[in-house]
Amino acid sequence: MADTIRWERGEDGIVLLTLDHPGRSANVMNDEFGASLAATVDRLERERDAITGVMLTSAKQTFFAGGDLESLVRLNDAAALDADTRRLKQALRRLETLGRPVVAAINGSALGGGLEIALACHHRIVADDARIEIGFPEVTLGLLPGAGGVVRSVRLLGIADALTNWLVRGQRHRPSAALEHGLVHEVAPREELLARAKAWILENPGAVQPYDVKGYRIPGGTPATPVLAAQLPAFPATLRKQLKGAPYPAPRNILAAAVEGAQVDLETAFTIEGRYFIELATGQIAKNMIQALFFDVQAANARGAAAQKFGRVAVLGAGMMGAAIAYVCAKAGMQVLLKDVTVEAASRGKEYSARVLAKKPFLPAEEILGRITPTADPADLAGCDLVIEAVFEDPGLKHKVFAEVQDVVAPDALLCSNTSTLPISLLAEGVTRREDFVGLHFFSPVDKMPLVEVIRGSATSAAAVDRALGVVRQLKKTPIVVNDSRGFFTSRVIGTFTNEGVSMLAEGIPAATIEQASSQAGYPAPVLALMDELTLTLPQKIRQETAAAAVAAGGTWTPHAADAVIDHLIAAGRPGRSGGAGFYDYAAGKRAGLWPGLRDAFGGTNLDVPFADLIERMLFVETLETIRCLEEGVLTSAVDANVGSILGIGYPAWTGGVLQYANQYQGGLPGFVARASELAARYGARFEPPQLLLDKAARGERFE
Repeated sequence: MADTIRWERGEDGIVLLTLDHPGRSANVMNDEFGASLAATVDRLERERDAITGVMLTSAKQTFFAGGDLESLVRLNDAAALDADTRRLKQALRRLETLGRPVVAAINGSALGGGLEIALACHHRIVADDARIEIGFPEVTLGLLPGAGGVVRSVRLLGIADALTNWLVRGQRHRPSAALEHGLVHEVAPREELLARAKAWILENPGAVQPYDVKGYRIPGGTPATPVLAAQLPAFPATLRKQLKGAPYPAPRNILAAAVEGAQVDLETAFTIEGRYFIELATGQIAKNMIQALFFDVQAANARGAAAQKFGRVAVLGAGMMGAAIAYVCAKAGMQVLLKDVTVEAASRGKEYSARVLAKKPFLPAEEILGRITPTADPADLAGCDLVIEAVFEDPGLKHKVFAEVQDVVAPDALLCSNTSTLPISLLAEGVTRREDFVGLHFFSPVDKMPLVEVIRGSATSAAAVDRALGVVRQLKKTPIVVNDSRGFFTSRVIGTFTNEGVSMLAEGIPAATIEQASSQAGYPAPVLALMDELTLTLPQKIRQETAAAAVAAGGTWTPHAADAVIDHLIAAGRPGRSGGAGFYDYAAGKRAGLWPGLRDAFGGTNLDVPFADLIERMLFVETLETIRCLEEGVLTSAVDANVGSILGIGYPAWTGGVLQYANQYQGGLPGFVARASELAARYGARFEPPQLLLDKAARGERFE
C-alpha cells in the first residue's frame, strides 16, 4: 500500500507533512490515505518529545481533493464504511490532541475532505490566490462531510453560520471569504506559507482546538440556548422552501447532524454525523448524483484530442446570447471581435461583460474587457480562426451573416452556429466550407450554464467536431456531442417537459398543482414559470416551423394538447415574462402569482389525476423522448444524455440523468417499462415504451 504522506523533520523539531499520493494528480481520502494518516499519527505520538510542531501542506496543485468517489459509488456495505470513517476520524482527532501545535499550510483548493483535514489543525493559513476554493461541496453530490466536517464547522462557527454559509448549499469560498468567516486564520503569499506556519508554531507551543478548552461555548449557542431555540424552527422551514418537496436527502441529513451534534459531546457528535453520512453514501440518490455529476461529466470533458488554441474569435450578433458568448470567450483569453449591424449595437453588447465583471471583483475586469472589440465592419474580422454566430433564429439571416464573413476570416476558421433548434445541415447551406461548419448550442445564462451542445451536421467533418470540443474545453465548459435533427437533443427533450406541463392545464388540472408537481419532481423551475421565462412565442414559432418542415417533406403533423393553451395565452396578450404577462402576472418584472384567468379558461377543477402521476408524467416523457433520440441516432451515448439533461435542461439531478432515471427505477428497466405502459394507457401514446427500451429490458441490460 502506497504511502501518501511524506515526513520531514527539521532541526527546529517542526515536522513537515506533505500530502502526496503517488501516481495521482490529486490527493484523495481513500484506504491508502487512511492507512498513511494512521501510521503518521502513530509516529507523531511516538516521537512527540522530539517534536516542536507539525505543518501540513500538499505537493499537488490542490491541497486535497476530497473523498474517493470511485470507491464510494460502488460501496453498499454500511458496516465497512462505518469502520473506515471511524478510523479516519479517530486519526484526525489524535492529530488535533497531539499536544503540539498543528498548522495547515493550504497551498491549493481545500474542498470536502481537504477542508475536514484542515479543520483538524489548530491554525489554517491559505495562499493568497483567487483560484483557490474553500468549502464543503458534498451536498451537491448527495453527501455530507463525513470525516468530522459537520461537527467541527458547527463548533467553530456556530449552527447558523455553518449551515447557511458552508454546509447546506455547498458554497465554495475564496480565501478572503473563508478568512472573513473565521474558518481560516490567515491569507498569505504562497511563498510565505511555511515560514508563517513555523512562526505560529513557535509562538503557540501549547495550542489546542478552541472546543477543547474548558468552558468553550459554540458561537450562537446550542439548541438549549433560548435565543437559538427560538430561531431553530425556521431552519427546517427554510430548507423545505428551498427544496420545494424535491427528494434530496442530503440537506436534511446535514441539518439533523448539525443540530443533534451540537447537543452532545464531541465523540457522540462524530457518531451522529457518521450515521447520517452512511445513510446517504449507501443510498441510490448519492450514487446517481456522483455518477452523473462527477464521472459522466469527467468523461464528457475528456473527449476530443485537438490541441489547437483559438486566439481570435468573431462573434456575430451582440444581442443577449452573442454578448454573453463574447464575455466567456474573452474571459478564456481570446481576442473577441463582437460584430453587429452598428458599432453602437455592438458596444451595447460589450456593456454586458462590464456588468458581469462588476459583480466579480476577483477577476481582472480591465484585462478581460480589453479583449472585446465592438465592430460593424466585416473587414475587422480578418484572421479570426473561430466564428460563433448568435443572431436571431432565422435560416435566411444566418445564411446572410455567414456569407458576409466566410471569405474574410482565416481560410481554415472553424464556423459555428449557436442555434437551439434549427438543423445544422440546413444552416450549413449558407457556407462554402460545410465540412468546417458545426453547431455550438450555448445555454442561457451563458456565463453560468456549464454545458455546450456540439451538433454534428451531415457534412461536418470529424476534425471540425474535434476542434469544436477544443473550443468548449478552452471556455472551461462541458460538451456533449449529438447528431443533427430539428431541436437536436436538449431543445427537443425539454419541449416534451414543457408541453406535458401545459397540456395538464388543458386537462383542467389546477395550475398551482402542476407547479407543485414539477417542483416536487426536483425541477429547478416550475414548468409554467419556466415557460414564461422562455416566452410562449418561441415554442409557437418552433412548432410552426417543425409542422411546415414535416408537411414539406411529405409527412403529417399532429397537434399537441399544449398548442391550444399556448395559442390562447398569446392571443390574450400574455406571451411570457418579457411581455409582462404569461401564465403568471408580473409586478415590476417579478412574478406576482399565477394568472387567475387560467381557471376561467381551462377549468382548473380536475382533481382526479393522482399527484404521483403528475410528477412521473414529466420525468417519464423526457426519458422516453431521450430513448427515441438514441433510437434515431441523434444521441450516441448515455453519458451525453445524462450530462446534457442535468447541466443543460434542468432534469432533476437526484435521478442521475434521463437514462439513469430509467435504470434505477423500481425494478430496473422492466419496472420502468411497466410504469410507462400504465401511463400510456391513461394519458396517451407518447408514453408508449420505444422498441429500444423494450429490447434492453428484455435482455436485462441498462443504458450505459
